[in-house]
Amino acid sequence: MTTRLKVNTTSLHLYTSLHQHHLLPRLPPLHSSKIATMASPDPELRQRKPKITSETNGKTISADLLKKEDGHGFPLLDIVRSLVFVLLASSALSYFVTRESFIWGVTRPKWAHVNQIQAYFKGPKQYTDADLAAYDGTNPDLPILLAINGTIYDVSAGRKFYGPGGSYHFFAGADASRAFVTNCFQEDRNPDLRGAELAFLPRDNDEVDSLYTSGELKIQKQKEKKLAKVEVYKALKHWVDFFEKSPKYTKIGMVKREAGWEDKGPIQTLCQKAEDSRPSARQRPEGK
Repeated sequence: MTTRLKVNTTSLHLYTSLHQHHLLPRLPPLHSSKIATMASPDPELRQRKPKITSETNGKTISADLLKKEDGHGFPLLDIVRSLVFVLLASSALSYFVTRESFIWGVTRPKWAHVNQIQAYFKGPKQYTDADLAAYDGTNPDLPILLAINGTIYDVSAGRKFYGPGGSYHFFAGADASRAFVTNCFQEDRNPDLRGAELAFLPRDNDEVDSLYTSGELKIQKQKEKKLAKVEVYKALKHWVDFFEKSPKYTKIGMVKREAGWEDKGPIQTLCQKAEDSRPSARQRPEGK
């Protein structure tokens, strides 16, 4: 393979003159094979490209590895941004559609409310019936408490109802379980349910009762008493469930009483309002 070398003519004459006057040292002759090698390197070497690298903490990282890592996965920041955008868009659309809720009308569970969480960490409290009397709302520095079936609730969030002058103020500061059943809010502001089933028992009626034999009438009265106790349970449970499920009112503890208090003392007479609401007569026997 012929190798062409371009040489500057002026430089060549100057070099020849200096060499003839022995002003330059003699150099060994350069063989044509070496010239060819220098002028014509290996084609593979000419085509090879230098490898780009990056220095990180004193370590060399190839460009291929950097490119692979940059293009791999989904950055955490982008995921967070996407989630925030979706939540904001959903809340805005919910309010636009419902006009009242940012969470599509979903009711937050009672345990997730701040007052419920605070009560949980404070732990359950115990008050006697006498202690409860101080929490009837007359002292603005104290919470308003009421009890039902022995469980105490903080109803301060409903001060306009349970505070002084409120329509339910008679429930505050006491366990008025009996009043929840009989609706006698002044007379029955206590937890004693004995005899409350009378409010659901029919009155004796000579005309109807004469249609029963003595044995049948006795059995009928026993059935009526069992059903009346069920009605007492249902009436009380309605209000127990109301306070238990209400997100506004927090369960804070229990009423402290001596064992066997339910059976002590005289049985209370049925209040007049409950007496007047009793059925006028029992059902007639079938076919009579």
